[in-house]
Amino acid sequence: MKIAVIGAGIIGVTTAYELGQDGHEVTVFERRGAAAEETSFANAGIIAPGYVTPWAAPGMPRKVIGQMLQRHAGIRVRLPLARDELAWMWRWYRACNLEQYLTSRTHMRRLAFYSRARLHTIRHALRLEYDRSDGYMVLLRTERDRDMVQPSLQVLREAGVAFRQLEPEQARMVEPALNADTPFQAAIQLPDDEVGNCRQFALLLKNEAQRIGVAFRFNCSVEFIVADARPALQLRGEPQAQSFDAIVVCAGVDSAPLLRSLGIALPLVAVHGYSLSASIREPLHAPRSAVMDEHYKVAITRLGNRVRVAGGAEVGGRASRKNLDTLRTLYKVLQDWFPGAASIHNGIQEWKGARPMLPDGPPIVSASGKSGIWLNLGHGSSGWALSCGSARALADAIAGKAPEIDMQGFDLSRLAS
Repeated sequence: MKIAVIGAGIIGVTTAYELGQDGHEVTVFERRGAAAEETSFANAGIIAPGYVTPWAAPGMPRKVIGQMLQRHAGIRVRLPLARDELAWMWRWYRACNLEQYLTSRTHMRRLAFYSRARLHTIRHALRLEYDRSDGYMVLLRTERDRDMVQPSLQVLREAGVAFRQLEPEQARMVEPALNADTPFQAAIQLPDDEVGNCRQFALLLKNEAQRIGVAFRFNCSVEFIVADARPALQLRGEPQAQSFDAIVVCAGVDSAPLLRSLGIALPLVAVHGYSLSASIREPLHAPRSAVMDEHYKVAITRLGNRVRVAGGAEVGGRASRKNLDTLRTLYKVLQDWFPGAASIHNGIQEWKGARPMLPDGPPIVSASGKSGIWLNLGHGSSGWALSCGSARALADAIAGKAPEIDMQGFDLSRLAS
């Protein structure tokens, strides 16, 4: 089939690769000048399937309200709020019930474990080399943090996920550079989880996709999609629409306006996250892999010769404006755990990225209900962790084959009002 993929982030690139592997004639349309320039550009890089959970959870609305005036709040609601953001928040609030949460978490983790396995298959088959390391550790500063994590540990036990509960001295053996002056109560080590540079992987896989015949058109904006017996794309600056046998929408937050013209109302908004990336000044003072400060919900990862600090979740406000308090929190957490690790006064990169998030958590990986138009979007903060599995499952569905895992819960019907 002749297939168009809209978007060249990690979701679009993995989707294009899998479709190309299946023998389709694939063209990727991307408005930026290169792949992985937006949400996939500087995320934390953590792949921890057991910790993939929906943002819509019992107690989250109360937590958001409680953090509104805190200087180091992990979640922020900013003004101005657009109408679609207010509508999204209402739907998110309604999804924060135990039954919905447990269902969404089950779906997301099933896809996350499959996606990690698919990532490993691709990496080994293609011998891709990118900045990565094995292991992930969650740091628990307080007794309350330790108590709050216990239900999650029970879920990991039931799922058969390997983990160890560590005392501080044991944690320092795993990560020797942890600051001796920062006290904490305990840690959770997940040896089978990992961290990897999402953007590097996307660029390498883009090259492999091109090698098998996938075409990429950069600096190319899609104005609208034409729903017909054979769907088409109208590109900005071109006189005629281009027809395809199938179109896959992987355009992040820009997917919503594209689909709205087709009569598909998608409750998809940007929940912005932040990161800092800096060269490592002294390797002995840097993390070996990845740690998560559970109290502040901030991850510190080692990506080759750089350290990255990522966190924050922000709804509303102006996309172009960075929140200084959130950035200060990232600097604080880095200083608390790994002082002297990074060259923070020399070329540090401060990044703010839009995570395309649906109110209940899981992405949409399915047909759209319109002939020939497919969706792979709404992965939120778990795009890197879910990308390879989502791409393979959607490619199977387009080919008319049953995916290797149950994809119940990833279709549009669950969002019907």
